[in-house]
Amino acid sequence: MDYLEELNGRQQEAVLHVDGPLLIIAGAGAGKTKTITYRILHLIKKGVEPASILAVTFTNKAAKEMRDRVASLLAADKTLNFPVPAFSHSAMSRQSSVVSAPFISTFHALGVHIIRENANLLGVPRHFTILDKSDSLKFIKEAMDAEAIDRKSFDPAMIQNLISREKGNAVTCAEFEAKTETAYIPRIVASVWKRYEDALGREKALDFDDLLLKTALLLKENQSVREHCQNTWRYIHIDEYQDTNRVQYLMAKYLAAKHKNLCAVGDIDQTIYSWRGADIKNIMGFEKDYPEAKIVLLEENYRSTQTILTAANRVIAKNKFRKEKRLFTKNAPGERLGLLEAYDENDEARFVALKSEELIEDGKVSPSAIAVLYRANFQSRALEEAMLAQSVPYQILGIRFFERKEVKDVLAYLKASLNEKSLADWKRVINVPPRGLGKVAVLKIFAGQEETLTPAARKKVAQFRKILADIKAAALREEPSQTIKHIIKWSGLEAELQKGGADDLERLENIRELVTFATKYDALAKPEDGILRFLEAAALASDQDELLKEREAVKLMTAHAAKGLEFEYVFITGLEEDLFPHKKLGDGKFDERQAEEERRLFYVALTRAKKKLYLSYTSVRTIFGSKQVNVPSEFIFDINEELIEKEEVFAGGGKIIYLD
Repeated sequence: MDYLEELNGRQQEAVLHVDGPLLIIAGAGAGKTKTITYRILHLIKKGVEPASILAVTFTNKAAKEMRDRVASLLAADKTLNFPVPAFSHSAMSRQSSVVSAPFISTFHALGVHIIRENANLLGVPRHFTILDKSDSLKFIKEAMDAEAIDRKSFDPAMIQNLISREKGNAVTCAEFEAKTETAYIPRIVASVWKRYEDALGREKALDFDDLLLKTALLLKENQSVREHCQNTWRYIHIDEYQDTNRVQYLMAKYLAAKHKNLCAVGDIDQTIYSWRGADIKNIMGFEKDYPEAKIVLLEENYRSTQTILTAANRVIAKNKFRKEKRLFTKNAPGERLGLLEAYDENDEARFVALKSEELIEDGKVSPSAIAVLYRANFQSRALEEAMLAQSVPYQILGIRFFERKEVKDVLAYLKASLNEKSLADWKRVINVPPRGLGKVAVLKIFAGQEETLTPAARKKVAQFRKILADIKAAALREEPSQTIKHIIKWSGLEAELQKGGADDLERLENIRELVTFATKYDALAKPEDGILRFLEAAALASDQDELLKEREAVKLMTAHAAKGLEFEYVFITGLEEDLFPHKKLGDGKFDERQAEEERRLFYVALTRAKKKLYLSYTSVRTIFGSKQVNVPSEFIFDINEELIEKEEVFAGGGKIIYLD
């Protein structure tokens, strides 16, 4: 078994454990993806049918990386006597020899797959619409208006988040309504939620949370579906297990209940998403759920210098709610951590820009291998200004390609053509580009009073319906990329944008980029499968999956967005009490649970760096227009002094004078 020589002893131990539950506690940079992919290879070499292997992770980016790695391993192994499988959710391609493949996807994509296979049981069509967060919020607002609830008194986004949190806890609308009793705000939420669900039912649409909740309920309540899934996937891998919420935990539990071959991989010290429902108890309680489980600890780090790891170990050791582990590496000790004491956010940003420029010009690193991390989004303003002033190329992570208006318009044409019940998509594009159908005409169409329109208006509506019918026909017979090309032309968007200025031409470039994205799904056996996978990927794209052409630029992002990424040089800015660790304004509560999560977030930020870390804080920072004097973050004092060296920044030819 030569392939095992590529692994260290602990990784081998995890790979060789074939049957029964397995928990892999994998520290940052300890090769968890490598371990999972080699375990999949080992299972196949042991005679396990590839299609009976399931691997689930959280982002499209992570799922793609895992698929690519598995495909490479299988292709390189000359002892396997079958062609490399074609990786897709349906495991089908246009290759002459179709071979089953492991099913590797995100949780949401897995939910979509199971729901589509059982759409008739849930009362939705196979072409059901997936609402992204912004579309979902529109439905919430409409539900509030229907219930005469003042949007100024109750924030629609807050209600949306409360409903999302309940769904993530595996609570249905009916269950929530039954337990609200007389409490005022829960009753408001319940009334909006009920209206919201009615609207989704009419539109044959599901939101992100439904993709998980309805899947979990289906697995729980329908024995036939549950047994089919259990028999299909006998070996299950869940990556980032520490990030699972209640409903994801239940999905894994139901799928693994029969064969108990559940391999959970995660790191308690990287649990940073409790605010969106992740429950650290899922990974902490794994041994209670599966008493016979084998536990493997991966502590050897392949990413960072020992200096960085020593600092990270020291910081995270203060947390009590964790499983003890200590990262180590065979890499060089490396440089000490740079620490900047800036006067204000502008001086801090200037230092980051100047240091980035210096590193790039000295040839030490390419711009894209530098990351600047911050705790709150507002911190990016000063950093952007400094980067512009120094002409340092930069890119902010978090600007979503699929949230752009012109991109959503093209997607809405496609969704409206496939799902005639999706009135929201109809509304979005019936006048895009303008067709001379006013608001009154549109209202009459949706009220079923189309016959009362003028002959000219009825003709325009008929032309619009013809466009949708042509798009649907193309989607069912042509490759997805060709269908998107047709939409851009047939809708009139191309002609409209070509008449505009520079901004419109940029929008045209964006929708043409959507054609490129769609080519990824051209190889599927059936065009219908390809178009469904295309829509699914567009709807479920996360911040890290954004479709921006990779630029050679310094990356600016929140510490949360950096999870799972790595860079040669990392700046962690704003290390001040109340900012990082972050305490919400107006909220006097900051309990131990929140404090430990903030410490884990700092640990995640530290362990993104491969060569060098720079830490910075300001004596004064302007927040909401007011200057406030700061105390350095407690996290700085957790790091041994011998691991730190002071950095200096100069402005206007003279040294900055710092406040005591």
